[in-house]
Amino acid sequence: MADTNANIHRRINELIDEEHRLRGDEALDVPDADRRRRLAELEMQLDQAWDLLRQRQARREWDQDPERARERPTRVVENYES
Repeated sequence: MADTNANIHRRINELIDEEHRLRGDEALDVPDADRRRRLAELEMQLDQAWDLLRQRQARREWDQDPERARERPTRVVENYES
């Protein structure tokens, strides 16, 4: 369980690092359209990863197996409101 959460957190950090690089000066050589497309992909992947962590936490709180949590499609995750 902790391994899975650690893996998800590691993935989130990798995605955030890439997002920061794309928003920073070192991305100036990346065409704007490519950068915007990749940033949109990163945002969706981050939303999915955070959603998966929330699912796992909710399952633990309700005495359910957190390993049964699954990544949901972006069309589902993106339609949630904060």
